[in-house]
Amino acid sequence: MAHMNVINLRVEHYREFEVINEEKPRISWSFEGLEEKWSQQAYEVSLHRGQPRKTETFSVASSQSLYVPWPSRRLESRELVTLKVRAQSEDSVWTSWSAPLQIEVGLLETTDWHCTLIQPSINRDLSKPVQPVRFRKDFHLKEAPQQARLYITAHGLYESFINGTRIGDHVLTPGWTSYDHQLPYQTFDLLKQLKKGENVIAAEVAEGWYCGRLGFAGGERNIWGSSVGLFAQILITYNDGSTEVVGTDSSWRWSHGPLLQAEIYDGELYDSRLECPGWNEPSFLDKDWQSVHLGQVNLSTLKVPSDSPPVRRIQTLHAQKKLQSPQGSTILDFGQNLVGWVRCDLTGPKGHTVRLIHAEVLENGECATAPLRDAKCTDTVILSGEPLVYEPRFTFHGFRYVQITGYDFDQVDLNNFRAVVIHTDMPRTGWFECSDEMLNKLHENVVWSMRGNFISVPTDCPQRDERLGWTGDLQAFAPTAAYLYDTGGILKTWLRGLAFEQTEDGKGIPPLFSPNIWKGRPNIPSAIWGDALISVPWDLYQSSGDTAFLADLHDNMNEWLTKGVKRDQDGLLWDPNHSQLGDWLEPGAPADDPGNGPTDEILVSNAFLIHMTDIMAQISGILGLEGEHELWTKQAADLRVRFAQIYITDEGRVVSDTQTALALVIHFSLFLTSRQQDTAAARLVHLIRRNARFKIATGFAGTPILGHALNKINQHQLFYRMLMHRKPPSWLYPVTMDSTTIWERWDSMLPDGTLNSSNMTSFNHYALGAVANWMHTTIAGIQPLEPGWKRIRISPVPGATITSCHARFLSPYGEVDVSWELRGDEIHLSAIIPGNTEAEVTLPGGEPESVGSGRHVFSRAYTQPEWPPLPIYAPFVPHDDDEP
Repeated sequence: MAHMNVINLRVEHYREFEVINEEKPRISWSFEGLEEKWSQQAYEVSLHRGQPRKTETFSVASSQSLYVPWPSRRLESRELVTLKVRAQSEDSVWTSWSAPLQIEVGLLETTDWHCTLIQPSINRDLSKPVQPVRFRKDFHLKEAPQQARLYITAHGLYESFINGTRIGDHVLTPGWTSYDHQLPYQTFDLLKQLKKGENVIAAEVAEGWYCGRLGFAGGERNIWGSSVGLFAQILITYNDGSTEVVGTDSSWRWSHGPLLQAEIYDGELYDSRLECPGWNEPSFLDKDWQSVHLGQVNLSTLKVPSDSPPVRRIQTLHAQKKLQSPQGSTILDFGQNLVGWVRCDLTGPKGHTVRLIHAEVLENGECATAPLRDAKCTDTVILSGEPLVYEPRFTFHGFRYVQITGYDFDQVDLNNFRAVVIHTDMPRTGWFECSDEMLNKLHENVVWSMRGNFISVPTDCPQRDERLGWTGDLQAFAPTAAYLYDTGGILKTWLRGLAFEQTEDGKGIPPLFSPNIWKGRPNIPSAIWGDALISVPWDLYQSSGDTAFLADLHDNMNEWLTKGVKRDQDGLLWDPNHSQLGDWLEPGAPADDPGNGPTDEILVSNAFLIHMTDIMAQISGILGLEGEHELWTKQAADLRVRFAQIYITDEGRVVSDTQTALALVIHFSLFLTSRQQDTAAARLVHLIRRNARFKIATGFAGTPILGHALNKINQHQLFYRMLMHRKPPSWLYPVTMDSTTIWERWDSMLPDGTLNSSNMTSFNHYALGAVANWMHTTIAGIQPLEPGWKRIRISPVPGATITSCHARFLSPYGEVDVSWELRGDEIHLSAIIPGNTEAEVTLPGGEPESVGSGRHVFSRAYTQPEWPPLPIYAPFVPHDDDEP
């Protein structure tokens, strides 16, 4: 379509009808259409609000279409608003009005709450899991309501019901946050569920993250509290305007049900013989249920999750194969390492037990459960004699394979088992494909790893006794994540929790993971991991252009560098005697000591310190803090001088002679002279060709930036050769081993199919998948020319044997679509640029060309570089040149 349209209207990070807690939310919209050189010069916002509802229209002369200020008076609790937007082009032609967006304001004031936390009235053994609890309350309505809203949250995970009907499609609700700082609540419209006369509200609550076991080496329980609880109220409005509140109070009743255990790590134990039919319906008699205990909620922590989308069921996969293991076990292969659970149709005599044991990989034909460590990852069902459709609700597993016990091999029907994929319901923003199917599979694996590790918080892994929001993992992966999904909502929520936990520490040090399960222990200052408090907001700024969030976290970032970093006696670099995690999981590190790799961990820490100081100088400049900008700029210069004195010779040799060290100093521009940079660049090339022979030799610190460092010294083809390598350690080695997600280690599985000997090896860890960023920015050639994508760079660099590439990215302004293809001695490129933006397009060997919105086609003569780059071998040493 040539005509430009306004689409994707949103407030803050909402893209659909949701409840917000903002009094003056900022408004953004995108564009769709192929009209050439279309730019906005004005916009109109139409608001339908108030009682009685009236329409307000605001006209603004501005080219801004992201985060425009709320034009009207502030919103109030429970207010409903419908808004539309249209935009005017520079030749004064208006677009059509956008589709309307309805927003609802949550409960902004603590006085809006009229309920009490309810808990089971029972003493329990605090060393054991909490058995899930059911709550219910009958209530009478004098007439059908005109409006009804349920505001609900829990200490633990909950499912809620009205008159037997489950409310909402969220799972693992209310999610995982730093509960001392923010306890999200959800809002649901109950108008269709409530009726005149008798009604019942019911909920089931399990321990979840709130008081369940978390952490490795045995972990800890009761981190945020020792009891599950429910906090809810229904606000009913009748036709005459009168209101009524039905909230959690002493009149509620509780009981246990058939769910005997529900743990994040260990799974569920469900005894269907104990089911109580109709327990969540009005006709049920609860005289045998018990009175509740009244607890307390810090009302100031109650927040609508206005940034982070909920976790939902996203996809269902059928089992692909039924395998019989050498030991006779029945194993289902779902064909994809995923995160979620299995929904199954079960039959059998009363008292018969069925177990589902989950694993990511097989070893010697059996489910490999050793990598799970102390996580049982087992769902157990005891049958009642009646057919049962069972689906877990308060746990999740990382798995491709499921071992079924309780049935003979011939009794297991593949059609009775479906894998349910869950993750935070972020909008997908990035797609990539090229002519090389191995690279396409690698990219797909990265996407699946991100999906499986963005469940309420960004975690390291989704399967073993860990699953924590490690800051270092995200620091490595955040720029890549921004290409694949809209991460703004979930990461802002997570970062607010991280900042709170830093403040709670009192020493300027953020925890190693957030939410912080090591409550009561001092936070440990660590480069890269602590630096996530600066780098991740900066990455969000690059993808969104939102300066407000930088301002929100400015003091926390500043405190990390001024107070949290443990510096040397000169007050400049890191204290060399302070232990660091370094280039974590560098291939040369011992399997049982992954931080002890060949690269000097203090060099790594100091390189990142200088980079973070550079970022802080830029942030302070963006925020108009000129004095601070000058301070950080000078400190960055001083740090570079000191770094070079310690780590770089005058000729440019770096004392830690590794891929990571050289890539860091090149990428972060840590040299003082061009001579030093030229020497280091030549040395990095030599290390890759001679020492590594194109194998990767970097860990969490070096992997995300190695390709970009080689780009900087015009060695794109060298990185292509590394990217295409298939022997370990390499990105494509796991693909040759039938991986469907990114591994934690380069050699989590050995070529003979046995597992790495370390007790820390995951088969779903996104950090090393950060290479997908290079695939988008270099192979496809799509990247922002300025934060927020107002200006776009299209500059693909073909390489290896790749003859074509197609990538799409849903930028904040609209879709960027780039395709290129090599035809004979020419390269042909097609690009779609969204409205209200401009792009700089550069073909290989050509000059930049500026274009506006619309579809553009380019071509020019192209000579493919010599392929492949060759390794350097020592004389008289036999070698096997089996890989291009």
